[in-house]
Amino acid sequence: MDQQLSAGFQPDTIPTTLPILPLFDVVCFPKMVLPLVVMESESISLIDNAMETNRIIGLISSKEPQGAEEGVYNPENLYTVGTSAVILKMAKSDENRAQLMVQGLNRFKIDTYLSGTPYLQANVKPISEKGMLGKKVKALKSNLLDLYNNIVKLSPSLPQDIGSMAKSIEEPGILADMITSTLNIPVIEKQKVLEIQDVKKRLTLVTRLVNSQLEILELGSKIQTQVKGDMDKKQKEYYLRQQLKAIKEELGETDEISVEVEEYRTKINEKNLPEEALKEAERELHRLSRMHPSSSEYTVASTYLDWITALPWNDSTEDNLDIKKARKILDEDHFGLEKAKKRIIEYLAVRKLKSDSRGPILCFVGPPGTGKTSLGHSIARALGRKFTRMALGGVRDEAEVRGHRRTYVGALPGRIIQGIRRTESNNPVFMLDEIDKVGNDFRGDPSSALLEVLDPEQNFSFSDHYLDVPFDLSKVMFITTANILDTIPPALRDRMEVLPLHGYTEDEKIDIANRYLIPRQRKEHGLNARQLKMTKGSVRRIISGYTREAGLRNLEREIANICRGVASQIAEKKKKSIAITIDHLAEYLGPQRFTSEEIARTSTPGVAMGLAWTQAGGELLFIEATAMKGNKGLTLTGQLGDIMKESATTALSFIRSNAGAIGIDENFFSTRDIHIHVPAGAIPKDGPSAGVTMLTALSSLLTGKAIHSKLAMTGEITLRGQVLPVGGIKEKVLAAHRAGIKILILPSWNKKDLEDIPKNVRTSIKFHFLDNMMDVLKIALGIVPPR
Repeated sequence: MDQQLSAGFQPDTIPTTLPILPLFDVVCFPKMVLPLVVMESESISLIDNAMETNRIIGLISSKEPQGAEEGVYNPENLYTVGTSAVILKMAKSDENRAQLMVQGLNRFKIDTYLSGTPYLQANVKPISEKGMLGKKVKALKSNLLDLYNNIVKLSPSLPQDIGSMAKSIEEPGILADMITSTLNIPVIEKQKVLEIQDVKKRLTLVTRLVNSQLEILELGSKIQTQVKGDMDKKQKEYYLRQQLKAIKEELGETDEISVEVEEYRTKINEKNLPEEALKEAERELHRLSRMHPSSSEYTVASTYLDWITALPWNDSTEDNLDIKKARKILDEDHFGLEKAKKRIIEYLAVRKLKSDSRGPILCFVGPPGTGKTSLGHSIARALGRKFTRMALGGVRDEAEVRGHRRTYVGALPGRIIQGIRRTESNNPVFMLDEIDKVGNDFRGDPSSALLEVLDPEQNFSFSDHYLDVPFDLSKVMFITTANILDTIPPALRDRMEVLPLHGYTEDEKIDIANRYLIPRQRKEHGLNARQLKMTKGSVRRIISGYTREAGLRNLEREIANICRGVASQIAEKKKKSIAITIDHLAEYLGPQRFTSEEIARTSTPGVAMGLAWTQAGGELLFIEATAMKGNKGLTLTGQLGDIMKESATTALSFIRSNAGAIGIDENFFSTRDIHIHVPAGAIPKDGPSAGVTMLTALSSLLTGKAIHSKLAMTGEITLRGQVLPVGGIKEKVLAAHRAGIKILILPSWNKKDLEDIPKNVRTSIKFHFLDNMMDVLKIALGIVPPR
């Protein structure tokens, strides 16, 4: 009956002006019978008028979901392609509610909406189908029917006879529409199908949608089958366990679970846990008592109870508050490092006067090999505490600090809690090594997790993700180490008290080698003091000729090389004992690696010695300048950074603007190109502190005057010739001292930094503190500007 009714309406008989009824969350296709409920007054009026005339209306889907009452009749919220439909039946339950049964007739496209009407009306253009013939259309139709039959079998919401109904549809376009109307897909996808005029393209799109829907249904069916199988298996296991339990009770056998539960209960009672930890432990114990040992959750619960009962919640070691004994231990273990030792003694003094004082968060910063990590061991020995260390280099996962939640397979506490458990004490010395090398990526930012650990105001209730209960870290003495401060986040750096450990002087290295390094290496290589002796001169030559470093690692390696050579000769019974002098060094260590190159490299005009700071301490920095025929060209080489390039440009500009005062031709740059090179070209260099050295090198080149061979300098310059302060003064001065420099030019504002430099270094070097470049040139080149 419905088909006969809709067949009577041909595209040319459908009016070109239609009343438009918006649809929500549904799309009406041609030949589709659709029940509707209309409640809006405008829509009721539209239906009444349609029933009085030809019963034909236009159905357009809304872009807005059901319930968006505002803008219901706003054309902007409606799609442009819809379906003309005939009202088959209409019934009113009251004035404001009408129930309809409509059947789709044909596609149309909105041309223009009419204005001044009580409801939406529009001029429309019918859309006729095309591309309905051909073998490809038949193939697409056949394939679509097969796929749809599979969907009908898997979908419980579709009646089984709908597949037979689909097979009876001859027209491929109507088949595509009918299948789309039954799919559980969004309105926007159905609207795309409605808008396609070409039947071949429509069949292709519907096939893609059906394939996607079929994959979802097949996956859901697979999951359902798997879940049902798991549930059946668990039910079977439950019944078997209950039977096994009843059999054991009849036989009078003791359940192993109850024994283990009682053991954990005894441990919990003995530990005297804090209230929150006690609640969590008892809750986990209750869960454990109801599990079977073969359950995966059983291992998770028992592991958690092992951790919570193994932690030293209330176990502390007694501090050694004998300050004289502590000072003696610190002096035995380390030579120098007076500031660090003084700070530890102060901490002990405060602890002696106020036992509940919170410990400091110390951060030892200095070049490699200066004793930062070993100082942590020494502090623990002086305090009488246990020591643990956590290497932070390359740590990128926040879970390394805070642990994993117990929901993860193989979850464990973070390395902070692990370290506390290893020490079996809640007040150890905990060293966080290489804190400047902590990384961050998509797994989290470990430095953010360390904020709570290293804050005395917060770490009394540190929460590890695995434990999920607060643990008091306020009694722990945290010590961190770093080579540089720049890479440490400001918030983390603010929580720490920074103690710089600068490099050692040559005399300090000699004392350390004789007191610590040589005896230790002799012992490690099976030698005694009678079998191996080293003269003071040989040790000094190793320091100056074979190692140039702020720390001591390379020095100890060279001593170890000598010990191996001596041990080899004694083992072969070639000699019974050896006294190492300067003449023996080449035999064991090879030719001298570092020579005094300063005189050779600064003997010609255009070469100046500067001082640079690196992570490994201070170093000499040679700057060479040369000129050639050209036209105002400036070339900079040596892997220089932007700041260093700008310093070179600033130096050249100062010289050009003060050429007369310096004593050179004011037009020197017009016919020349200048090339500035900083050797060790493979090493990147940057920073403003080479400005003074560059200006001096250029002035030396242009005046033809060589710089004193034992003179070095550092400082930033301005266009006006002012000398500004720079950093790393102690490291730079120690590097100059190691290289045998006798005269140093430093910015006036850095004079205060000499307090940190050993007295023997200060007396062996003549310092010039200057704040003007003309004064620098006067000292370096003897240039006296005319008055």
